[in-house]
Amino acid sequence: MMKKKLPILNKKYLEEFLPGTGLADFPLEILDYPERVLQFGEGNFLRAFCDWIFHQMNKRGLFKGRVVAVQPIPEGRAGNLNKQDNLYTVLLHGIENGEPVEKREIVASISRSLDAYTQWDKLLELAGNPEIEIVLSNTTEAGISYSPEDRPTDSPPDSYPGKLAAFLYHRYRHFGGAPDKGMIIIPVELIERNGDTLKSIVCRLADEWYPGSGFRNWLEKENIFLNTLVDRIVTSYPFKETGKIEGELGYRDENLVAAEIFYSWIIEGDEAIRGRLPFHEAGLNVQWTDDLTPYRTRKVRILNGLHTAAFSIAYLSGIDLVRDAVNDELTGSFIRKALFQNILPVLEYDGAELESFAGQVLERFKNPYIDHKWLDISLNSIAKFRTRVLPSLMKYVGENDSLPDMLVFSLAALIFFYKGTEIRGNKLIAYRDGEEYLVSDETEVLEFFADLWIRYGNKETSLEELVREVLQNRGFWGEDLNKLSGLGTAVRFYLQRIEEAGIRESLGELV
Repeated sequence: MMKKKLPILNKKYLEEFLPGTGLADFPLEILDYPERVLQFGEGNFLRAFCDWIFHQMNKRGLFKGRVVAVQPIPEGRAGNLNKQDNLYTVLLHGIENGEPVEKREIVASISRSLDAYTQWDKLLELAGNPEIEIVLSNTTEAGISYSPEDRPTDSPPDSYPGKLAAFLYHRYRHFGGAPDKGMIIIPVELIERNGDTLKSIVCRLADEWYPGSGFRNWLEKENIFLNTLVDRIVTSYPFKETGKIEGELGYRDENLVAAEIFYSWIIEGDEAIRGRLPFHEAGLNVQWTDDLTPYRTRKVRILNGLHTAAFSIAYLSGIDLVRDAVNDELTGSFIRKALFQNILPVLEYDGAELESFAGQVLERFKNPYIDHKWLDISLNSIAKFRTRVLPSLMKYVGENDSLPDMLVFSLAALIFFYKGTEIRGNKLIAYRDGEEYLVSDETEVLEFFADLWIRYGNKETSLEELVREVLQNRGFWGEDLNKLSGLGTAVRFYLQRIEEAGIRESLGELV
């Protein structure tokens, strides 16, 4: 007997079967709220974090606005989201007060999704909507960068800052430079001073693209770029549990996303902005501050830094999930030693507070309900290593006049993780125990490593020369890392041991 096919989650199904249930404990009128937010990015994190937060405010009638999600790259989820009328389910799992907690709810904050590459004209039309006053973005650490190839006539410009500059210029022109039509721009990419960095690039493009137009002046005076810090572990679609979960829900959901219970959003901004974004009235864990620096450094170096330092080691060791790596004797030892011996000692904060935060991070890593995959964490790892791990490594060297062995080993494992010679479908093909895995990064990064490992395989370059080329790549690190005494030798030694003995045996020698 054939199993009955479940209906797909969409507006019709929601309105007919779900009002008033635990999954949809909100008035249906929120589906008709006006569009007030333009969001560059439609991936898992934004949907389980920012869009979930706006949904919580809408449920309470506090924000009364919806989000237009923009797919900022040629491939993404815009089509899947539109197929479900941009409704999706968020699964939250975690430990609260020592007890396991699971929550499920449908999020209805997104009104529609646009593909920037096929619907650029529709995106620019939004510039003339006076009710849209907020821009959100999450385009990965590599997304906020200047691209000299971008042109104002592109449809669209390739980079996110290019798209944003073009959008804001259309808004400026549409409203004649009206001072009350500036926007609140909130990037959540995990780079230092993300708002300031984005603003500087957009202003540069304004000077290059629209000189003498008055746009640069309006951009600086009437638009607010906020620096932010976000924290929530969000995972990909739980494919292994799809049948069970959808059977319990009663519908299919191709955009379902899972996350931990914990979340935190810290925003640097003044009192006037807070009134326009009533997070506090909804009881949300969103904190405004005059100085984001200490919060960001602690979070990026500890939580994100550990993820990036450990992902290649754990994955190459045959471990796919974060929790399994923490619970594994060998990789768990590496994670704890990297944290307590290499990272915490060079953070300038209260020791007891750091120890407490570090302990919470390890507990979150061990969350039994979240299938947080190391391969998901591996996206754009070169840029992540530069922002998350390299500062700890550099500071350790400066303060101790010696190398942090765990972080150096991590760098060697990172290079080995990128050991591939073929690029297929914008992915580098590498191997773990004879099976393919896909390395996702910027095209130039993948091409760099593919060329390097090809030359090494053909004996055109030595391992020592390979390491030297990686370390001297200023595009990766912002400087030539060969200047750090002994780093090249140590990385080459660890990389050679990984090649000869495998990751687990070489890790065992270290820890």
